[in-house]
Amino acid sequence: MIYRDNIVGVFFLVLVSIFVNIESRSISQFLTQKTKGTKWAVLISGSAGWINYRHQADVCHAYQVLKAGGLKEENIIVFMYDDIAYNTKNPRPGVIINNRQGHDVYKGVPKDYVGDDVNAKNFFNVILANRSGVVGGSGKVLKSGPNDHIFIYYADHGGPGVITMPSGELIHADELFNVLKKKHALGTYDRLVIYIEACESGSMFDGILPKGLNIYATTASKPDENSFATYCGDGTPDHPCFGPCSLPEFKGICLGDLYSVAWMEDSDVQDRKTNTLHGQYSRVAKRTAANLTYGSHVMQYGDLMVSFDPLATYMGENFKNHSDDSVDAKSFSTSSSRNVDQRNSELFYLFTKHQKAPEGSDEKYEALVKLNKVKSQRSQVDNNVKHLGELLFGVEKGNEVLNSVRPAGKPLVDNWDCLKSYVKIFEAHCGRLTTYGRRHLRGIANICNAEITNEKMVSMSAQACSS
Repeated sequence: MIYRDNIVGVFFLVLVSIFVNIESRSISQFLTQKTKGTKWAVLISGSAGWINYRHQADVCHAYQVLKAGGLKEENIIVFMYDDIAYNTKNPRPGVIINNRQGHDVYKGVPKDYVGDDVNAKNFFNVILANRSGVVGGSGKVLKSGPNDHIFIYYADHGGPGVITMPSGELIHADELFNVLKKKHALGTYDRLVIYIEACESGSMFDGILPKGLNIYATTASKPDENSFATYCGDGTPDHPCFGPCSLPEFKGICLGDLYSVAWMEDSDVQDRKTNTLHGQYSRVAKRTAANLTYGSHVMQYGDLMVSFDPLATYMGENFKNHSDDSVDAKSFSTSSSRNVDQRNSELFYLFTKHQKAPEGSDEKYEALVKLNKVKSQRSQVDNNVKHLGELLFGVEKGNEVLNSVRPAGKPLVDNWDCLKSYVKIFEAHCGRLTTYGRRHLRGIANICNAEITNEKMVSMSAQACSS
């Protein structure tokens, strides 16, 4: 018996040795092999307006990361409203910065799709290389081939099951997935990577993105969690910055988003030929969740094996060390700053504007009026949704049903058409949902999951918002 056990043990060790050798050789090949095909990137800022400065700053910085990595301008497609650099409120006209060091990330960024051309239809047609479906813009589309590698980065506000655009309709998770499926069916990429910065961004993929499409996605937050802006404000004794704050002249403006600057500042200082997507995911997750009072959980979905590709496969190599323009590599994992919940960034801006304005000035009064108006609007939509839940499910269970979070691996809603329809019904009676109000899409999704009829949704929405 002992002899037999020894034989089995030796056989097992030989198998492990063979496996380790194969695996180490495979990993070594992953890290050193030259990438076949072309590197493509699509960068999207889904917002507009001075308060949302950080989203366009993120995208401009992302462009600089990829351009420095050797990606050709013709293979980088940029969507951004382009109302920040020359905004009258910009203390540095013609310049956009993404961190306190103040390096200009706007210079040289192509204006492929700007203004109202930044919309879901154009984005989808660009991904599918459907040039005839694109309206406006440069006409650049993702003309990738079967050996090519694609990197898609999106930064903006989101909500359960949605990300936004500054013009046109929202992007729902099922719509994004359908476009990705079509792209895969066309056979026009080898591997595709997506990074999404938005509140509840995990809900864009959880229970939706399967394995087998050679798609790897990471998100700034869990399906039921907000993401955070960073490099915000000056800091006060009561609310200090954890590290570098924003700059004094950017009153109440956040220069970047926590997850976004984490992956870009990591890309600036890491050797992209030897560091993998998974390594970056781990470092970014650690930094983003370093202070969970002001941070979030970074998530990953899809084909996780893709994450063992080197960063260089999608972002190009580091031909130049940009550490002077970003955080020091040694402090990366713990570096942070004053962070603000993305949904509260508007309140933070208005509060700071009011606080900084001279006593007795019109500016101080107007900021206070606007601040109180925004607070009132938020309270109203919260009350409307709460009332709707009570009418549909009773006073005791209403709040519980609306705020219920489905287990990991299940999509937000079983019927996406129901969600889209019921949101329109609610908005018809209660007013259009704002960036803040979209947090309640989970509640409306749960109404669909509870199989509430269309007629009942109409009548109860009207009743809930009649007062």
